[in-house]
Amino acid sequence: MKKLLKQISFVVAFASIVLINTHSHAKLQEVESSARVSSLPYYASADFTPHWFSPDSVELIDFHRVSDFTFIDQDAKHISQVDMQGKVYVASFFFTSCPGICPRMRSQLSKVQAKFMDDDKVSIISHSIQPNNDTVKVLRDYADENGVVSGKWHLVTGDRDSIYRVARNDYFANEDLGEYVSDKDFLHTENLVLVDTKRHIRGIYNGLNNTSVGHLMEDIKTLRSER
Repeated sequence: MKKLLKQISFVVAFASIVLINTHSHAKLQEVESSARVSSLPYYASADFTPHWFSPDSVELIDFHRVSDFTFIDQDAKHISQVDMQGKVYVASFFFTSCPGICPRMRSQLSKVQAKFMDDDKVSIISHSIQPNNDTVKVLRDYADENGVVSGKWHLVTGDRDSIYRVARNDYFANEDLGEYVSDKDFLHTENLVLVDTKRHIRGIYNGLNNTSVGHLMEDIKTLRSER
């Protein structure tokens, strides 16, 4: 009987230790997740070398920014840098008939949309790389079919050269980051670019990777608290 009681006591004690350790590990993961980074770097080139400045640094005066742009979204509204003023936004590139990576990227961006649905200072801009095919009507149908919320997530089309210019020169979406749709068309990249309220690039993320998109959402929170 005493032997049995000792065995029971040992099992209870072991189970308690496991429970405590499991709880502590989960708590540590929670803390690490909520405090992944306290500040984000700035990027100015296609090699995405990080530059660390304070938000009020004088070096940022002439630092790379996304240039002025004007495109048309799924609601036939002109979307420009003025509409993004004071907002944090995620930029991506896609086309509606894409059978490959686009559905997976759309699924990941849907998580971002849902996470920040009630925050009007966070937006998403997805640029069509086949603007001649992706008319406003096509984008509207695509938005309706895939839960893209007007005003929060802008699917934009416009002048082909303007889209390619902003993609290559401003967001650094080039052949080193993606793959060509065809020899005559623009590359297709799975990367998501995070832009702050001053149009500085603050992060790049793999739009097909759950962990990377999780980091993106945490980094959006960081930028939202930046002063």
